[in-house]
Amino acid sequence: MARQIVLDTETTGLSAADGDRILELGCVELVHRKLTGNNLHLYINPERESHEEALRVHGITSDFLRDKPKFAECARDILDYLRGAELIIHNASFDVGFLDKELELLGLPPLAEHVAGITDTLAMAKEMYPGKRNSLDALCDRLGVDNSGRQLHGALLDAELLADVYINLTRGQDALLIMDEAGSGADGQPLSAVDLSQFALPVLAPTPEELAAHEDVLAQIDKASDGKTVWRSFSAAA
Repeated sequence: MARQIVLDTETTGLSAADGDRILELGCVELVHRKLTGNNLHLYINPERESHEEALRVHGITSDFLRDKPKFAECARDILDYLRGAELIIHNASFDVGFLDKELELLGLPPLAEHVAGITDTLAMAKEMYPGKRNSLDALCDRLGVDNSGRQLHGALLDAELLADVYINLTRGQDALLIMDEAGSGADGQPLSAVDLSQFALPVLAPTPEELAAHEDVLAQIDKASDGKTVWRSFSAAA
């Protein structure tokens, strides 16, 4: 999928069902995994006060938001921007739940009907790093993404950080030469078939130390997943 939008929101609280609203939306566009600069950043008048806990997180006051547009005034622009893209969101159920509620209040279809798909980087991170902290800050630290400017949560800044995190989480995909149905790569350029039979590829056997280290990593992952790893069940069946 060529066009991706990394999205984040800030809200007045934690529960859209209980009347909390979106007060900031930040979106960063990626095309073929490259930042384009075609971003969307909106402050929105939520028509209610933020809870104290939420205010401590984002620091956006009601006085600042008083003259900002309401969601109803910018909903069409938001949907036009997002339409047809794959959304990349950290803990997607939270942001999608709030956006769906805003759209419902306007009599509009849910977000999923406007976009090509939604990818949750929190779910991705939990699969890649089971048993570890996978907050945005934790992933920035683990993947070497500079988040030193993140004193308070902000939707655009968090979306920019998440874009870097997502690219790092999926960086291995860049090394795969996968041809699509048209015979082209991720950048749309034609790929030439390579005859691997012309290469003499050496087979390097692992050392006993490497085997032991590998088994130790598998044991740690197995422990973190409460014994639910697939390879253990295959080994037991064998």
